[in-house]
Amino acid sequence: MDKHIAVVGLGSMGGAMASALHQAGWQVSGFDPSPAARSAAEAGGIRTVDDIGHLAGTPYAVLSLPSARVVEETVPALLARPGTIAIVDTTTSEPATSASLASLAADQGAAFVDAPVSGGRDGAVAGRLTAFVGATAAALDAARPVLQALTGGQYQHLGGPGSGNVVKLLNNVLAAANLVSVGEALAVAKAYGVDPAAAAAGISGASGGSKVSAAMYPNWVLTGTHDSGFALGLMARDAALAIAIAAQRGERPDLLAAANQRWQDALATLGPGADFTEIARTVAPSLVREGAPTA
Repeated sequence: MDKHIAVVGLGSMGGAMASALHQAGWQVSGFDPSPAARSAAEAGGIRTVDDIGHLAGTPYAVLSLPSARVVEETVPALLARPGTIAIVDTTTSEPATSASLASLAADQGAAFVDAPVSGGRDGAVAGRLTAFVGATAAALDAARPVLQALTGGQYQHLGGPGSGNVVKLLNNVLAAANLVSVGEALAVAKAYGVDPAAAAAGISGASGGSKVSAAMYPNWVLTGTHDSGFALGLMARDAALAIAIAAQRGERPDLLAAANQRWQDALATLGPGADFTEIARTVAPSLVREGAPTA
């Protein structure tokens, strides 16, 4: 099997995936418009290029990009020369975009798979991400070596092109809602004199528990670190997209929509660069060392 692979987008996640692929024996070439991101990748042994056109026709490609619009601009550039076998898009993108690009790739004899991931930078470095996969059966077969390398087999084929995007967006809006509800619940516990960390531990061992109560609040909110590495602006974007794709099919998820509004309010107050765990500053300020936001 040809193990030449391009990684487009060398930020926190893309850079980590490039490193994991390199360590697993792939011949990795990377592109990012940021010279700093390219330099960081080069320091880890990744060959980089300053023009995405140099990666056209690479047998395999992984995308880790900021939006569906950038994905739309990138895929035709990679397909500009023959030779591409499969493009695996780990971006939290939009289902219509993925369906369109899957058709474009198929017309040129290549596979396009939407495979947005969960697991953060640590999971990416270890090659143990979880992927939500949307693809035809043939595209999935073509992309399987890359998916295996990125996830260690922890991926779920959810349906045709775009399905991975749908379920990833639903995953994120559920996490967004849980970050609001757990914060509010722990604030009530504190108001009754119960240590929020103890309350979170108790809840996490019972039916109301989740990763939010077991890890996110104890590790990043109650400690005051807010250093998850995932931006509030990205979570607010994903929550809004989840509500938008629901509306496209005539669904009205009222509870999720209400949670989304709390994220849009937090975005307006805290700005897109805040850590996503800082949502607690607006929904449960008594839990946060700095208290309620001043802006």
